[in-house]
Amino acid sequence: MAEFNKTITLAITGASGAQYALRLLECLLAANCRVYLLLSSAAEVVIATETELKLPQGLAAQQNFLAEKYSAKAEQLTLFARDDWFSPVASGSSSPASMVICPASGGTLSSIACGASNNLIERAADVAFKERRQLIVVPREAPYSQIHLENMLKLTQLGAVVLPASPGFYSPPQNGFEHTVNDLIDFVVARILDQLGLEQMLLPKWGEG
Repeated sequence: MAEFNKTITLAITGASGAQYALRLLECLLAANCRVYLLLSSAAEVVIATETELKLPQGLAAQQNFLAEKYSAKAEQLTLFARDDWFSPVASGSSSPASMVICPASGGTLSSIACGASNNLIERAADVAFKERRQLIVVPREAPYSQIHLENMLKLTQLGAVVLPASPGFYSPPQNGFEHTVNDLIDFVVARILDQLGLEQMLLPKWGEG
């Protein structure tokens, strides 16, 4: 079996911002991380709407498609069904040390804040809380309602890192003139990689650019 630097659960939900998730997936695989990927049904709709990526139908076909697109090694990328309660992420004895929900919809924030566990994404987040593991949620909404803010506060109090998809503009543009959409995506992805303790070259450290 191949040796991987780290195993990370990546959940993609139906909030706008599929580009953040796909770029993060690409970077995690490039960093030699094993990724357990969870896709909500709404996430599939958003990916089809916001990107040119055409995901095939069926779990195995989607896994093979993404593995080929992002040059994953054998056994590096595993896609789990939304009701696969026997997957590693559903159990505290085998779930990874880190989980990222990117982007995190308002509904997902609400469900994991109250421990709903109605699907595998929610269950994996519940496991992260009960096992005191790292959970990073990346909400992408504007404006935030009081409900959103209260749920994010609760998640923070439970130990999660709330990292909104709010790109900064202080990093130098890659083309030297103006920031592109890819620059702004990389800004947020770089912050997530920093939280995961992974080396990244997308964004220089403050004062090093």
